[in-house]
Amino acid sequence: MSVLVFALVGALAQLIDGTLGMAFGITSSSLLVALNTTPVAASAAVHFAELGTTFASGASHWRAKNVDWRIVARLGIPGAIGAGLGATLLSRVSLSGARTWMSWLLIILGVVLLIRFGLGKRLVPAIGKDPGSKLLIPLGSVAGFVDASGGGGWGPITTPTLLTVTTHEPRKVIGTVSASEFLVAVAASLGFIVGSATDGLDWEVVAGLLLGGVLMAPFAAFLAGRMPHAPFGTLIGGVVIITNSRTLLSEIDASTTTMWAIISPVIAITLVLAWMAWNREHRVGVEHSFYEDADAEIFQTPHTPHGDNQPE
Repeated sequence: MSVLVFALVGALAQLIDGTLGMAFGITSSSLLVALNTTPVAASAAVHFAELGTTFASGASHWRAKNVDWRIVARLGIPGAIGAGLGATLLSRVSLSGARTWMSWLLIILGVVLLIRFGLGKRLVPAIGKDPGSKLLIPLGSVAGFVDASGGGGWGPITTPTLLTVTTHEPRKVIGTVSASEFLVAVAASLGFIVGSATDGLDWEVVAGLLLGGVLMAPFAAFLAGRMPHAPFGTLIGGVVIITNSRTLLSEIDASTTTMWAIISPVIAITLVLAWMAWNREHRVGVEHSFYEDADAEIFQTPHTPHGDNQPE
């Protein structure tokens, strides 16, 4: 396949990743595996491409004032260590079984996000905008390991977790996760080199994913700062549930009919809750109704254009 085809794949994956904070690795590696690429080669290709896409995405989110630098290093450095270990092990053994329990955990987080943003009810008490190292170090380590060993997972693990336990708005979480992912991509790539996973790697694939992702990164970061916040968070929760439901159903070789019978209601519920969230924000005319406690109806902060937010 030509570089242009993979560039389109990279652009689509980056659009989703840059606006929802996840799915570049999952989208890209899933396609590569479907094209009979081995899991090791697919993960290696994605992470080499992410050397450029994550740098471009992080820089774009920084320019859009979507990054909390207090979190980046404490999340990204443990993530890099976990990614290096995961890439090295993936080069030698199969770790596909670990994805099952992780998918169940992520589905639970997705449900929590749907309730938080779609219904405006917080189930998990927030710890503030600056989570401590006791949360960030294990979170980054696990997410980095899963990301490298499974061909994706940094965003699906870190984004919903930070949205659940912090009071950061979605655009800030997504920008911070995207900026810290560059460290993960560097470490994973080095791990694949050490594990000799680059033998036979199709660099045309890497070039295509890189080209499309880098070109799309600024536009995706722009959208992340301007989409309505509560509907945005609702869509993130839905994507997490749908993505991981497909993973679990694939593990049991479910038919396409069964897969759609289970996933279709999730899509419908997500869209309805996103519409309810948008209507709620639009009706009250304030920003981030989900920032308050679970039983609070609205914020007292006047609404301002997202692009005019000042850095914290």
